[in-house]
Amino acid sequence: MPYRVLIIVPAWNESRNIGVTVSEIRAAGIAHDVVVIDDGSTDDTANVARSSGAVVIPLPFNLGVGGAMRVGFTYAQRHGYDAAIQVDADGQHNPADIDRVLAGLSVADISIGARFADVGDYSVRGPRRWAMIFLARVMSRVANTRLTDATSGFRAANKRAIDQYVRYYPAEYFGDTLDSLVAACHSGLTVTQVPVAMRPRLHGQPSQGTFAATAYLLRAVFALTLAILRRSKRTGLRVAGGAQA
Repeated sequence: MPYRVLIIVPAWNESRNIGVTVSEIRAAGIAHDVVVIDDGSTDDTANVARSSGAVVIPLPFNLGVGGAMRVGFTYAQRHGYDAAIQVDADGQHNPADIDRVLAGLSVADISIGARFADVGDYSVRGPRRWAMIFLARVMSRVANTRLTDATSGFRAANKRAIDQYVRYYPAEYFGDTLDSLVAACHSGLTVTQVPVAMRPRLHGQPSQGTFAATAYLLRAVFALTLAILRRSKRTGLRVAGGAQA
């Protein structure tokens, strides 16, 4: 286990959930530091998180999960943390699984808490499920290891991965999970997954409804293809440049 771990919680208008999430992390006996990235919330998210004992970094406007996480990774790098892990503010990530996901860093640079790995009863159907299966298969080839959940945000990073994420961590929807992973793998980082069980959201609705999420997942298939082609092209240019030198 890393010596110093930062738990990064991106939060946008999660005042009804963030207090419970931070309190659950504390109640689980986890000794890691917690920082909440208040992603331009218009409610009382920052004050509730601060009252619950978390360090809060307020952003002046909404950047999305990717932008908020890049701020969190930058904080982790500047304060010398050995590892960082993302925990969603809505309560779906069980704090009891935090150390389990972190343990994956003993064998890889990035550890993903996978929802579709024979643990728990989380399931999706229809086009959304087909897209997730396709994404997982493609990412398994990119990462050179079997992955069942390429879009899970419940993931941990060691120092090497934190440095990579500070250099490149896209802000667009699903870019934080897919494009960032492609870039990390193409930079030589290794990936593993740990089975976890997801929980229902505590309060409110997801930022994307069922129809919108399906549409975004289909877009993500296209975005993933572009990310792979873009990274492959850059790698090819570096190799060609080196050969000419």
